[in-house]
Amino acid sequence: MNLQIEVRDSLAEISSEKWNALCEDGNPFLRHEFLHTLDASGCLGDATGWYPRYFLLWSSDDESRELLGAVPAYIKTNSYGEFVFDWAWAEAYERNQMDYYPKLVSSIPFTPATGQRLLVRADQPYEQTVLLMAGAIRQFAESQRFSGVHYLFLTERESRLLSAREPAPASREQEKPADDDTVSASTNIADDHLRRIDCQYHWHNDSYSDFDDFLSRCTSRRRKTIRRERRHVSDAGIRLEQRSGSSLSDAEWHWVHQFYASTFDRKWGNPSLTQAFFETIGDKMGDQVLIVFAYDDSDEEPEWPVACSIMFVGTHTLYGRFWGCRKEFNSLHFEACYYQGIEFCIARGIQNFEPGAQGEHKITRGFVPSITHSAHYIQHPAFRDAIAAFLSEERPHVEQRCAGLTNLLPFKAETLSL
Repeated sequence: MNLQIEVRDSLAEISSEKWNALCEDGNPFLRHEFLHTLDASGCLGDATGWYPRYFLLWSSDDESRELLGAVPAYIKTNSYGEFVFDWAWAEAYERNQMDYYPKLVSSIPFTPATGQRLLVRADQPYEQTVLLMAGAIRQFAESQRFSGVHYLFLTERESRLLSAREPAPASREQEKPADDDTVSASTNIADDHLRRIDCQYHWHNDSYSDFDDFLSRCTSRRRKTIRRERRHVSDAGIRLEQRSGSSLSDAEWHWVHQFYASTFDRKWGNPSLTQAFFETIGDKMGDQVLIVFAYDDSDEEPEWPVACSIMFVGTHTLYGRFWGCRKEFNSLHFEACYYQGIEFCIARGIQNFEPGAQGEHKITRGFVPSITHSAHYIQHPAFRDAIAAFLSEERPHVEQRCAGLTNLLPFKAETLSL
């Protein structure tokens, strides 16, 4: 079988069925519909510094051409929207009068959610195919003079495979830039990426029958606190409504985008997702989108929500993504973003709930400190050694911190299972 890796800047001409057949873990962010909509609705490019480069592994037999593997990747001219923070690395390059940007990143733009990054068709040899693609991607990055390749929020299996050995310090000449969009698929030298870890907070479904069953596993003190927070919302006359994205009208999607943008307005940020993105996702992936609207029936405009949270539904995991409000209410954020999501998971039998990056306040509400992974190939030998030393020192601190934070979990000792 002859193999070829092709590099494209769009998924427009790639079959969604063939792409989606590579996605094994039911992650909605890996679907063709999600990735292509980001690009087609104006969320990428000059405004945000994300430039798509999709790596496609094809079999090139005379009779047929089959998609055997793929990697969603992006040329980055900044580190915005990545959530694996490397600003200090960029500053170190700048101090030494070197360019850290552009770099190549395999991730889902603006989405700190764990998932596959090197997609392999189920009938292909997994490890061999992963290393084949990663080696070719590294070759492409070197030929284009990128500072490195970064796989963000990849699975632990992928991380360990890519960082199977520590790279030995070495000096080698830069390869000449490539002018075409085809990369050799013969290289197999990808297992020298640097492994990095971080900590997020994930909820796990311990076969709970309902929310009260979940609370029964918590200590009396934490159970009372959670109930009090939920009561703050109900006593304020706030009504919560869970809606599938496929059920929203155009006007309601307009509200969703306004709430999303309002969060960035308050934090002096720039909203990257356009209204066209939300409307298209609602049309193409509506059943995988959960919108939680909060209504104040005493409001002057009771038909217009006062807040909403936006989540995406995977096969095994619910992903909390965005939140926005136009009026502040005590504990409404916790209710709309966490407790409604927990209730949804219990009702649907979904095993995990990832509510997004950061936020130690999630722990006392039942979200377990969990290790996330990234893998980094740094092209410059001296910087690669320096970053490797930094990560070697950072890793045990992250592990200790993540383990220590479990002491904040609300569960009774006899019911705690990590």
